[in-house]
Amino acid sequence: MYSSMDKLKKALSGDDEEEDKGIVTQISDATTLSWSTRIKGFLFCFILGAVLSILGSCLLFMRNGLVIFGVLYTLGNILSMASTCFLMGPFNQIKKMFAKTRVVATILVFVMFILTLICAFAIKNAPLTIICCILQFLAMTWYSLSYIPFARDAVLKCFSACLD
Repeated sequence: MYSSMDKLKKALSGDDEEEDKGIVTQISDATTLSWSTRIKGFLFCFILGAVLSILGSCLLFMRNGLVIFGVLYTLGNILSMASTCFLMGPFNQIKKMFAKTRVVATILVFVMFILTLICAFAIKNAPLTIICCILQFLAMTWYSLSYIPFARDAVLKCFSACLD
């Protein structure tokens, strides 16, 4: 075992050994993805999410397509939303999702995910499921705009100008 003085010398000289690192640091170092891997993971999840959403929309008019549509559309949006975890990390993503400026938008998105699935599975009402998907799209758009500085203000001004 090292004495306190030996540990101090190693720390000051930059000669830290792996065993001197804490368990959290070791896990973090072992699970850190390169920027290239993060981009690939983001693109894979985002594109797969978009494909699932489009596929769900195409299957809407098939027999029993309502349930498939609701599930694929919602799973596609969840994957697209989760894709950003690769760019900023899951903990940072959750922290940002529930930040003061976007907590309402985040909750609204999750509520629309749930309502879409309820309308497709339990209620089995096609028009209501489509309305929920449209509202889900709008909620996702509003949530996404919260990451662009002043974007939501610009959208609100645009719509208020159109209504005047």
